[in-house]
Amino acid sequence: MPSFEQVTIDTPRLHLRPLCLDDADAILRIRSNPDVMRYMPSAPWTELVQATAMVERDKAAMLKGDFARLGLIRKTDNLFLGSCILFHLDAGCRRAEIGYEMDVAVWGQGYMHEALVALLNYGFDEMNLNRVEADIVPHNLGSAKTLERLGFIREGLLRERWIVEGNVSDSTIYGLLRSDWVKRA
Repeated sequence: MPSFEQVTIDTPRLHLRPLCLDDADAILRIRSNPDVMRYMPSAPWTELVQATAMVERDKAAMLKGDFARLGLIRKTDNLFLGSCILFHLDAGCRRAEIGYEMDVAVWGQGYMHEALVALLNYGFDEMNLNRVEADIVPHNLGSAKTLERLGFIREGLLRERWIVEGNVSDSTIYGLLRSDWVKRA
């Protein structure tokens, strides 16, 4: 995979760009919220060092082409709203997984949908992906609705796939094919 360190994408309301150290406070604010982290594979964050370490890991991984995580910056006020990522890239099968998180203060305003449409267009058009997968907790109805609105199909359930903080959780798998995405457009 190519390097993703210079990738930027603009939508009508958002500028998507790689994370930088200036984002660390906002990342911590978002990832310390139990509502955001409820369905994530880790407990809510408690220290700024967790956010700065994430940014540093991202820089190295994006340079190597391991994944593409982009921060969502609202154009009107340059506020960091969250991030979205294409990860677990499989070049041979032209497949990736998608993930995302957003500040609860802007849930329900269509920002994530706007960002994910742009990210999926990038994945299918620029990265030549054939398939994008999502792995969510079955009770995460908001994320399921987000994926289904984008055209993802619920493909299966993996029982007791995750154990986070001693809590066992199933996983629902969603998939979106390039051919389906092209038909939508």
